Amino acid sequence: MAERIDDNEAYVSPLATRYASPEMARVFGSDWKYGLWRRLWVALAEAQKELGLDITQEQVDELKAAVDDIDYAVVSDEEQRTRHDVMSHLHAFALKCPTAKPILHLGATSAFVQDNADLILIREAMLYVMMRLVNCIEALSTFALEHKNLPALGMTHFQPAQITTVGKRACLWLQDLLFDLEEIERLIVWLPFRGVKGTTGTQASFLALFNGDAEKVAKLDALVTDKMGFSRSLPICGQTYTRKIDSRVLSMLAGVAESAAKFANDIRLLQGLGEMEEPFEKDQVGSSAMAYKRNPMRAERINGLSRFVISLEANGRMTSSAQWLERTLDDSANRRLTLPEAFMATDAVLRLVQSVASGLVVYPQVIAHRLDQQLPFMATENILMVAVKKGGDRQDLHERIRTHAMKAAEQVKELGNANDLLDRLAADPAFAQVKKDLPGMVDPVKFVGLAPTQVQQFVTGPIAEMIARHQKLLGKSVELHV
Repeated sequence: MAERIDDNEAYVSPLATRYASPEMARVFGSDWKYGLWRRLWVALAEAQKELGLDITQEQVDELKAAVDDIDYAVVSDEEQRTRHDVMSHLHAFALKCPTAKPILHLGATSAFVQDNADLILIREAMLYVMMRLVNCIEALSTFALEHKNLPALGMTHFQPAQITTVGKRACLWLQDLLFDLEEIERLIVWLPFRGVKGTTGTQASFLALFNGDAEKVAKLDALVTDKMGFSRSLPICGQTYTRKIDSRVLSMLAGVAESAAKFANDIRLLQGLGEMEEPFEKDQVGSSAMAYKRNPMRAERINGLSRFVISLEANGRMTSSAQWLERTLDDSANRRLTLPEAFMATDAVLRLVQSVASGLVVYPQVIAHRLDQQLPFMATENILMVAVKKGGDRQDLHERIRTHAMKAAEQVKELGNANDLLDRLAADPAFAQVKKDLPGMVDPVKFVGLAPTQVQQFVTGPIAEMIARHQKLLGKSVELHV
């Protein structure tokens, strides 16, 4: 018997114990996975009976009764002996079902249970990811509408640019997540079943079972596919389903992580500027040394986990491209790691995104202060145009504005003082005709363009339509382990 070690002695993925939700961890847990193997064996036997093979209802009922009665000690000992995971589970199942033992796994190959179960797990995991995405989008849409009119300093190259609004900036994050949701919706509908295809995908073993009746072989494939909840199976496969499917799934997950990382990076930048802050709980500790600190720990964790998910996309492509002919086994150990970890990490990322989006804190006074430092410079073109219309000389006024702006910039950048450009212009006789208009020319609301309208239309249009379509997925809050 193999040596068994205590849980605290062995490494356990922190994704399962620390970051991912219990729901996602259970999807890839042993009970669900190996329970699916047994359900697939039951579906195969049941379909073969329905199509006339010599299988009794007693045998099918015996299999169904033992589906969830998995003796993992027997499985472990048997795998040590046979070095074959499917055969070890098949043996353990047969011990519970002596009457059905002769007809178990009839005509099938290991990939029948392994690959079909994996596709079911992938579909189930994608449904959880979709649920997380919907709730993230809903939380961010509420935030965007709430702050659609709040002017903020737009940044390009992380340098001051034109004015936007806090809500419009949130819509940048929202749109990326909406793209991700649309992609996962397509994948869930598209995802095929491997079906009942035999050792190298030719269905030869099943053709022999049904004495050359190709129509019954096709019906067997369709029956098992339907019993396992899929509308179609792959028309072509080798021993395994094409690992191109895994690549598509991992690419979608990497896309979700990409969007989440962009969101988290922006939050970290804005928190550094003091304009916005992720939730910070009453007893939370920001630093073991600096007691005053409020670090963007959740956003940083989003970035760290997202980087891991993004890296796995290449892994999927390498595995798919390296498959030889009808199959090779170098994919097996890799996929045991890659698929569960990619889904659990993505689940963890979206739980964090939802947590941050639901509790974002905005500091309007800090935002206004930064606007005050830059807006007078941005308003100079408008000031110049109005002054020219009132009789000023364009070239003379431009030079005066440039001179005053340089001195005001010196006050801001070198001395840390307030931007006094408007005061300088007001004191210049050349701008006497527009002196009384100057304060109104730097109202930030006048510089946001259509940002508030864009937010309103986007959130009440495409986002609202999506939320209505997935209403049943809303309302699931998140509790973070750490």
